[in-house]
Amino acid sequence: MNIILHPTYFPNIAHFVAIVNAEEVVFEVDDNFLKQTYRNRTYIYGANGKLALNIPVIHTQKNRQKYKDVKIFNEEKWQDHHWKSLLSAYRTSPFFEYYEDELLPLFQEKTNYILDFNVKCFETICECLQFELNTSKTEVYQKEIENIEDFRFLVNAKKEFLKPFDRYNQVFQEKHGFINNLSILDLLFNEGPNALNYLESQIISPL
Repeated sequence: MNIILHPTYFPNIAHFVAIVNAEEVVFEVDDNFLKQTYRNRTYIYGANGKLALNIPVIHTQKNRQKYKDVKIFNEEKWQDHHWKSLLSAYRTSPFFEYYEDELLPLFQEKTNYILDFNVKCFETICECLQFELNTSKTEVYQKEIENIEDFRFLVNAKKEFLKPFDRYNQVFQEKHGFINNLSILDLLFNEGPNALNYLESQIISPL
C-alpha cells in the first residue's frame, strides 16, 4: 500500500510501523505549520519518565505559514541540549554506542528549515535500520486523497488514537514502567538490529 504522512522529528514508533509496512511513502509538505505537533517535537524515555525534546522554530507574523517554509531558531543551542538529553537517557542502553557516530552529525551541523532537518533525521534512521523505501513529496495540499492510506493524523502530539504496541525492554522501565509510542530512537537504542523486525510485526490502521 501507499501511505501519506508528515515528516516529523525522529518519528515515533507509530509513524515507523506505518512506514515499514508501506510500498511507498508520500511526505506531506504543503500543509500549514501547526504548534504542538510532532513536526518539531519528539518524546524519549528519560530518568524521570517521558521527556519532550522540542526544536525551536521562528514564527512569522502571518496567520498561516507553510510547513516547508518554517525556519529553525538556531540562535538557541537546542542541538547541544538534545544531544545531552539523549546521552543522559540512553548511554547505558545496549545499542547507543552502535549508532552514535551516525546520529551525532545531526546535532553538530546546522540546518535552516525544520522540514529539511526532519527529512535528514528520517534518512539517517533508515540507514541505521538498513531499510530502503521509495518516497516522494506532495506538490499541493489535498484534504482528501484517493488510492492512498492517510496517516497524517499521527502528527498530532496531543491525541493518541492508538492501541499499545508490544512491549520491548526500556532503560528505565523498572522505575516508570513501559512507555508506549516513543521516538524511534528509543526502540533503536534498546533493540538495535532487531528494531526493524519489531516494527514489521506491529499493526496500525488509518482512521
